[in-house]
Amino acid sequence: MTVDLRSDTVTKPTDGMLEAMWSAEVGDDVFGEDETVNALEEKAAAMFGMEAAIYCPSGTMTNQIAIKCFTQPLDELIADQTAHVYRYEGGGIAFNSGVSTRLLNGYRGIITPEMIAPEINDDNIHYPHTSLVVLENTVNKGGGSCYTLEHIKPIAALCKAKGLKLHLDGARIFNALAHTGDKPTDYGTYFDGISVCLSKGLGAPVGSILLADKATIKYARRLRKVLGGGMRQAGFLAAAGIYALDHHVERLKIDHKHAQILAEELGKQSWVTNVVPVETNIILFDTVEPAEKVLARLEAKGIKANSTDTHRIRFVTHLDVHAEQVEYVITSL
Repeated sequence: MTVDLRSDTVTKPTDGMLEAMWSAEVGDDVFGEDETVNALEEKAAAMFGMEAAIYCPSGTMTNQIAIKCFTQPLDELIADQTAHVYRYEGGGIAFNSGVSTRLLNGYRGIITPEMIAPEINDDNIHYPHTSLVVLENTVNKGGGSCYTLEHIKPIAALCKAKGLKLHLDGARIFNALAHTGDKPTDYGTYFDGISVCLSKGLGAPVGSILLADKATIKYARRLRKVLGGGMRQAGFLAAAGIYALDHHVERLKIDHKHAQILAEELGKQSWVTNVVPVETNIILFDTVEPAEKVLARLEAKGIKANSTDTHRIRFVTHLDVHAEQVEYVITSL
């Protein structure tokens, strides 16, 4: 048996999703004529209480477009030091936007208003102009840790008081919502931009959506064009996103349950020194031996995983990890 726990990006479209893709009505999205892309954008915007949306090939693109929309060269954004926009987007903040980054040390990637406030620069020519705060939900490097709406509200209030924009890298936002019970429609009240990934826990093969007001999305379309993100008859892919939003949101709780089961079993193993508390579908655990040695043993049993440090391994559950595979992993551990 093979069990792929490397990431929730490895999922394959379900039969229902493939049927939706094959039957999609398509047109030229760069001309605004792809009915399925338009429907996906309208659906996602309504779900989060936002005015408008744009469909892009990746979460990296939606995040980078948002940063460009909300900053000017010589500005600075504030984010946690584990943030995906800083660590895993190829230096795009500097390259695409000419913006510097002020990094904070949050708890498992979660930052607070008390951390942010003293890092907002005064109006002084010696300092970059602070213009944006970026949050990530869930936090990948935090082991799937979550912001609740109660965490977000005071950060949004601080940003509003200081004239800063607030963007959410919502790569796994529906995992966070499944854990916290918060409503997506409330998010539009607090964020200027939200990136929603469809190709992780929701199981679509491609794509992320950027949500914002109409003026921001109008400019975002220009930026998407410049970055090469116009995909023409993208409705075949957008149909998978619509299907995912309709059918794969509620089932995320199954992935969370599987992650809890695996975390509990890992905690019993003598070769595991620590298991980071599990909130969603990501499990981080530390090993006595170097992670690469443990990964080789897991691979020999058909279990694929990734290391995130010399003695730390990550498991990620998803819709292609079924109950019998979880049992197999437990036996193998």
